[in-house]
Amino acid sequence: MNTLRTPITILIAEDDADDRFLTKDAFERSLISNNIHFVEDGEELMDYLHHRGKYSDKSTFPRPGIILLDLNMPKKDGREALKEIKADDNLKRIPVIVLTTSQAEEDIILTYNLGVNSFIRKPVQFASFIETIKTFGKYWLEIVELPPIGTTV
Repeated sequence: MNTLRTPITILIAEDDADDRFLTKDAFERSLISNNIHFVEDGEELMDYLHHRGKYSDKSTFPRPGIILLDLNMPKKDGREALKEIKADDNLKRIPVIVLTTSQAEEDIILTYNLGVNSFIRKPVQFASFIETIKTFGKYWLEIVELPPIGTTV
């Protein structure tokens, strides 16, 4: 990671405990040291983003610089959460990257129509997943210029 930049918080919405563990492991193996928080469904994601309930402490649960979003989650799925995020003037500039096992072309079309910034299919093999996370880190954390957190124009 580029040490001249302030590390951003990465918020990952993923309902499967095994996938959360593997994602955390892939980030560690990719040497991405950003602060990572996990939420388990779209309702928790929105609670985190609006600092509601157990996410009310902004120092413990800072505004994310990037959201990795699974589509198929209970309560509120990723599609619904994405629609809410991109409709909210205070949240819409946070880059949202779909990270999913979905193979459905309609999910790609729908999420881009809703304003997703990238759509990544999770590779089945863990070694390929690590490479995907490394590439994600290189692109989103070193190359791309992200908007300053909490700013509006």
